Amino acid sequence: MALRQLSVQERAEARRKALQARQARAELKAAFAAGEVGLADIFARADADDAVARLRTVDLLLALPGVGEVRAREAMAGCGISPRRRLGGLGRRQREALIAYIGR
Repeated sequence: MALRQLSVQERAEARRKALQARQARAELKAAFAAGEVGLADIFARADADDAVARLRTVDLLLALPGVGEVRAREAMAGCGISPRRRLGGLGRRQREALIAYIGR
């Protein structure tokens, strides 16, 4: 099935929307790294905002100071979370386990 061609205006709108989503995710990661926002707040935002819900869990953990690829993957494995899981796809128990593991 071929995708329909977007008009110039539709493409510009899609670019603008994608840019806003990336900026929202970057701001959230920066606030999380600085300790201004906790995981429970982030999960509440993920339930309300699609841009936040599409953030990969490992990318959020990598924003923390002192957490690299190995520690982030270990934390996710310890909580029973797939490395490709996004915030919006985490279940209640996975969210609670991650909050307990991170301590925020």
